[in-house]
Amino acid sequence: MLNTLETEWKDAVDAIERCYALGWTDGLPVVPPTVERVEEFLAYAARPADEVIGLLAERRREVTVGKVAANAIMAGCKPEYFPVVLAVCEAILDPAFNLIGPSSSLGGAGILVIVNGPIVKELDINSRNNLFGPGNRANATIGRAVRLILMNTCAAVPGLFDRTVLGHPGKYSYCIGENEAQTHWTPLHVERGFKRDESAVTVFAAEGPRQVRATPDPETMLYAAADTISTLGSSMSTSGSVGDTSSSLIRQGQVAVIFAGDSQVWKGWSKDDVCRSLHPRLRRSAADIKRAGGLPGPVQAGDESKYLPLVASPEDILVVYAGGEEVSHMAVIPSWGPKVSSVAVTKVIKRSAR
Repeated sequence: MLNTLETEWKDAVDAIERCYALGWTDGLPVVPPTVERVEEFLAYAARPADEVIGLLAERRREVTVGKVAANAIMAGCKPEYFPVVLAVCEAILDPAFNLIGPSSSLGGAGILVIVNGPIVKELDINSRNNLFGPGNRANATIGRAVRLILMNTCAAVPGLFDRTVLGHPGKYSYCIGENEAQTHWTPLHVERGFKRDESAVTVFAAEGPRQVRATPDPETMLYAAADTISTLGSSMSTSGSVGDTSSSLIRQGQVAVIFAGDSQVWKGWSKDDVCRSLHPRLRRSAADIKRAGGLPGPVQAGDESKYLPLVASPEDILVVYAGGEEVSHMAVIPSWGPKVSSVAVTKVIKRSAR
């Protein structure tokens, strides 16, 4: 795009169709990234177009601020959303995230973006009802910008390097805010080393959200969440599992748990309490995992009573308070793969000195 390919069009419809012809879209119409509009975004962030954010060496791709701006525009972002998108790019290009894995896997991970800090309110990023649904421009366009960047800048084009078998709707757009103001829980970015008054993004290569409903009681909710997380066939239990029954761990995945409902249900509980209560329940028997193909060999004596943990530690559970407050619901979001392949990464959102 910018400094890579320029094209002209007659009118708005021709511009949209031209973007389709150039392969710049995710299947939906995009906003044409005019030179003037790109320059507006660059000026807002006070960063040069040729500044390199990161490299994807395996594909010989270089991600620059100018390319990110063009894709954010096509996604429908406002200029004030641009620093968030830039922070997301810095996070997914961090070696710990290992973008090449989740962006090309047969498993079809989406990249969940969780936004924290004052910018959630400033940009009206949805953290309440219809959390993963439509209707909010900031959530929809920031999440969509990530997908367009993956396709247009990182070559994660479906059928080319993106080899997803099924995928999920989060691959179009997957962005939420944490509802920090209405809970006593420590915000996610603070847990991960940032200041409360800083704004940050956490990126997480993940499956789609699995909705869980339980009566508003901590123990009941944790029981239901643990059962859902430990479902056979998910990446947390059997999909792609390796090892044998002597292994202490089958997977070293991470999992995000989004809690909705009245925050007073959790009065007296910290996020750490939730994670330490939930962690030992995330397990399956060796027999179950063998039957589901997650371990080689036949079921042997003792396998029925031998339980294997599915998550390495309580720190690998990301707890977020978000969603409506009317009734207790949860969303369980398993990670794409084992901890050694991709982990959640948090980056601060850099503001320009305007």
